[in-house]
Amino acid sequence: MITHLSTVTSTNDLARDAKYGEGDIVWADFQTAGRGQRGHTWESRAGENLTFSVVLEPTFLPAREQFLLSEAVALALVDMFADRGVEARIKWTNDIYVGDRKIVGILIEHTYSGSCLSRTIVGVGINVNQREFSPDLPNPTSMFRETGREFDCAELLADFERALERRYGQLRGGEAERLQRDYHQRMYRLGERHTYALPSGERFEATLRGVMPSGDLLLDHADGSRHSYLFKEVEFVIDGRD
Repeated sequence: MITHLSTVTSTNDLARDAKYGEGDIVWADFQTAGRGQRGHTWESRAGENLTFSVVLEPTFLPAREQFLLSEAVALALVDMFADRGVEARIKWTNDIYVGDRKIVGILIEHTYSGSCLSRTIVGVGINVNQREFSPDLPNPTSMFRETGREFDCAELLADFERALERRYGQLRGGEAERLQRDYHQRMYRLGERHTYALPSGERFEATLRGVMPSGDLLLDHADGSRHSYLFKEVEFVIDGRD
């Protein structure tokens, strides 16, 4: 079931309502208080983009393997873009990039039952037809900017729903290795040497080697040592963002 609304505070907040179950989608033309990762807000012009939340009930998935669900969602988005001629990559942990510009933000919120997940709200914001962005945003892009074409948001949502059904089905069917392989192959900056930043502000050069099943990012430092980093323990440094 897809619930389409004009203006809401946050689709993730609405999707928490118990009336929504596995596979239901709350879609809004505009969010007055959309949220992103790291406590950031999500900016989007009314009617020009696709902002929605999907309700999942992955009770089969142990909490320690929850990053597999993030992989399934990110891959579904990359699959959808590929079908529309947009070459996208997954920027760890939950952003989708085209080149060095962000086209999608994802916010995943879990609840748990014992050692397993019980309910997950997947919030997605896709920049679709927006041409101009606030100068306060560091590096945004949109499908229109990348292709010069406008897209129908309802059709895109239907395409994503089908892509997610396939990737979520792989997760449910125990195809974790395939999801991890596909995620790894589609990672932003995989095998490239770039600058990263620690929370302290310290910067260092490293080569991205992949991601562990736990979701830890693997970086080979310039001195030859390999380190793993959890979410919020390291940030990408991208030209034009600082």
